[in-house]
Amino acid sequence: MTDPPETSRRTHVFAEPPVIPTRSTDPEVAARRLVVGLVVAVVITLGAIIAAIGFLFAGSTVVVDPTWVDFLGANLLVSNELPPSTLFLVALVSLVIVAGTALALETIAALLSVNPRRAVLNEYRQTQTDTSAGATVRLTVLVPAHDEETSLPITLAALKDQTRPPDRVIVVADNCTDGTVRVAQEMGVEVVESVNNTDKKAGALNQVLNQILPRCDASDVVMIMDADTSLTPRFLEVGATRLTTDPELMAVGGVFYGEGGSGLVGQFQRNEYARYSLQIRSRRERVFVLTGTATMFRASALLDVAAARGVFIPGETGRVYDTAALTEDNELTLALKSLGAPMVSPSECKVTTEIMPTWHNLWVQRKRWQRGALENLSAYGLTRGTFRYWGQQFGIA
Repeated sequence: MTDPPETSRRTHVFAEPPVIPTRSTDPEVAARRLVVGLVVAVVITLGAIIAAIGFLFAGSTVVVDPTWVDFLGANLLVSNELPPSTLFLVALVSLVIVAGTALALETIAALLSVNPRRAVLNEYRQTQTDTSAGATVRLTVLVPAHDEETSLPITLAALKDQTRPPDRVIVVADNCTDGTVRVAQEMGVEVVESVNNTDKKAGALNQVLNQILPRCDASDVVMIMDADTSLTPRFLEVGATRLTTDPELMAVGGVFYGEGGSGLVGQFQRNEYARYSLQIRSRRERVFVLTGTATMFRASALLDVAAARGVFIPGETGRVYDTAALTEDNELTLALKSLGAPMVSPSECKVTTEIMPTWHNLWVQRKRWQRGALENLSAYGLTRGTFRYWGQQFGIA
C-alpha cells in the first residue's frame, strides 16, 4: 500500500467543527478534587485551633514582668504576658484570608477544563486536525540564535544524541555577526536567516513560523529551544510519546536546570531552578510557565494562537509571538492558557541552560522577567487563564 499524496493530508473543513473532548473523565481530576478537599479540611482545622486558643486565653489578665533572655550571645527582653484577644483575632482572620486565597487559586487551577474557545477556533481553521491518540508526530526543532557560535555546537550535539531524533532541525540566525551560520551548516542542519528583523527573537521566529506552519498538518509538532540550552537524551522521546498518547495535550515544556560555575551567584540560581522542578513535580507536572529554553508545541496550537491574536488575545492577527511582549515565553504561555490548551512539564524532559555569571546580570535578568510578567498580565487582564498569575503577583507584593 502506498502512502497517500501530500495534498490529501489536509482536507478542508465544511462540516460542523469537531467536538473537543474535555478532561472531565480524567481520573486525575478526582484526585485533584480530593487534594482540594484535604486543603479545606486543614484550613478549617487550623482555624478552629486558633479560635480555641483565642477564646481560652482571651479573659486572662495576668501581668508578668518581661525578663532578659540570652539568645545566641545576644540579650533579648522577652515578655511572658499572653497577647491580647484582638491579636488572636487578627491572626485568625489573616490565616483565613491567606488560606482562602491560596485555596481559591488551587481550586481554579485544579478544576480548570478545556476552554470552549477551542471549539470556536476550529471554525477558523482551514484544515482538518485529527489528533487522535496513537498518531505518530513529526517533529521540527527551531533554534533561534543571535551570535551563538560558541554555544550552538553543544546544543546541536545534544539534539543529535536524542533517543528519538528530530525529523528536521532549523537554526534561525537572527542578525548574526559571528560564525553562527557557518557552525550550523558545518553540523549539517538547515539555516534560515531573518530578513530585516527588528523584533529580536520573537520577530525572527514569526518569520520562520509563517513559512512552516501553513504546510503543517495534525501530526506536526514544533519545538522551540534556545541556542544556549542542551537537552537530556530522552527529552524528545518522552515529549513525543506524551503528545502521541494524549490527543488533548497541546504543549510539553522542559524542566530546566542551571549549568555549573559562577560561584555563589551560580549556586543560588541552580538552587532556585531545582526548587522549581520540585514544585512542578508536586503539582503533577502542571505548567506554570512554558520555558523558552525548550518547549514542544502542536502546530495546531500555534495556529490557534495566530488566529486568536487580536480576537481573543492580545497581539497582531496571524502572528504566533506578540512582538510587543518583553518576555515572549511567558506571554505565549498566557496565550495558550487563555485558549484552554492543556500542557505539562514531565520530570524526564530536563534541560541545562546558562545562568547569569554576576549579581548585576542576575538583577537585570530578574527585573526584566518581573516587568515582562506585569506587562503581560496588564495586557490580558483578570481572566480564568490569568487568575493564578495575578494571585502570585499579589503574594509577591
